Amino acid sequence: MTFFQNLIGDNALIPAIIIFVLTYIGMLAFAKARAYIALGSAALFVLLGILPWRELAGAVNWNVLLMIAGTMGTVSLFIESKMPAKMAEWLIDKSPNLMWTTIWLSVLAGVISAFVDNVATVLMVAPVAVNIAKKLKVSPVSSIIAIAIASNLQGAATLVGDTTSILLAGEANMNFLDFFFFKPVGAPHWGIGMFWIVQVAFLAATSILFIIFRKDKQPIHLDEHTTVTDYVPTVLLISTIVGLILVSFLPESIHLPGAINGIVCVGIFLIGVLIYGLRSKTIKNAFKEMDYFTLLLLAGLFIVIQGINNAGVIEKIGDIFKVLSAGNLFVLYTMVVWFSVLLSAVVDNIPYVATMLPVITLLADKLGAPAYVLYFGLLSGATLGGNLTPIGASANIAGLGILRKEGYNVKAKDFMKMSVPYTLTAVLVGYVLVWVLWRNMG
Repeated sequence: MTFFQNLIGDNALIPAIIIFVLTYIGMLAFAKARAYIALGSAALFVLLGILPWRELAGAVNWNVLLMIAGTMGTVSLFIESKMPAKMAEWLIDKSPNLMWTTIWLSVLAGVISAFVDNVATVLMVAPVAVNIAKKLKVSPVSSIIAIAIASNLQGAATLVGDTTSILLAGEANMNFLDFFFFKPVGAPHWGIGMFWIVQVAFLAATSILFIIFRKDKQPIHLDEHTTVTDYVPTVLLISTIVGLILVSFLPESIHLPGAINGIVCVGIFLIGVLIYGLRSKTIKNAFKEMDYFTLLLLAGLFIVIQGINNAGVIEKIGDIFKVLSAGNLFVLYTMVVWFSVLLSAVVDNIPYVATMLPVITLLADKLGAPAYVLYFGLLSGATLGGNLTPIGASANIAGLGILRKEGYNVKAKDFMKMSVPYTLTAVLVGYVLVWVLWRNMG
């Protein structure tokens, strides 16, 4: 037993709460150092003996980390192949005017973002919108905002659409197809998955864009088109999706490794590495573009969350939610959704979702309530809620960064003129649908 373990004794609750609160404050105050703060806090939990070092490997969700890492690599190859730009140009050719072009670009961003990281999606599609604006001599601000918020919304649609979806799948033991149709253990029938709920929310939110862009009737035509010569990354990305689907069909009698989804994602990326060669410029760029910062942040957070779980903090948070909701499932669901919306508008949703998932698991168990209505409510509120403000989601920050390079400094109020009605429409639709479809399920 270390000096620090002797110091805190058996009562680890207070030290764990202090470390946890300081960790969140630190991540809010020093966003660029979030990963190092999380790792430092993780080290403290081990040093204090709250989390035994032997439990470190088990605390990290390797399936989630491998899925994110493998998908990042494959997506980087996909972007470099210029296929996303080609897809955008095809939509532009089918559009009669600027309004329809902007709407189609936001729809394309949404479709891509259901299977690709949100920030990567913005980096794919936004440059096309900038080029269009330059050609027509108009501001690209509104179209870039539309692309960013559309990509954020669709991130909740599939298992690989966003880090929060991957986190949910890890906690709730969901596979790729479960986001489309899902039958929890003990449920009387199959339920409509998050994919379809998000699509209805997306259609409702897109109707807001028609109102916003109704005056943009300038005709548009592209004189130059992107040429795609390398289709291997497209095949790899499709193979990732197909691989995840096939794994979900394997019978439970086959003993699969716990990180099977992550192994599929990393394995397909490694096939790309073999095809192009480890020393090739393409693969070097892919490794360079991978978001190691997010991977380190998640690794640290997994350890921190296991530490506060060992100390009983998660149980205390669950008790607070239980008291505030008076044990009423609808009140609890409403709190989870709208608290998530408000919090995700000002803080990164990854640490929040990672913390709340085990809380919801515990709450559902204590109340004997269906867990998935709360899981999906959390995902809806946290993912869609990030659209409210410019700093609420990484995709928004990426979009505004592109605009800044083009000489456009967007004020928060200008961003929110579009994002607030769009987001509230989507969240309200998701809030109603999740409750109606899942309040009695599993």
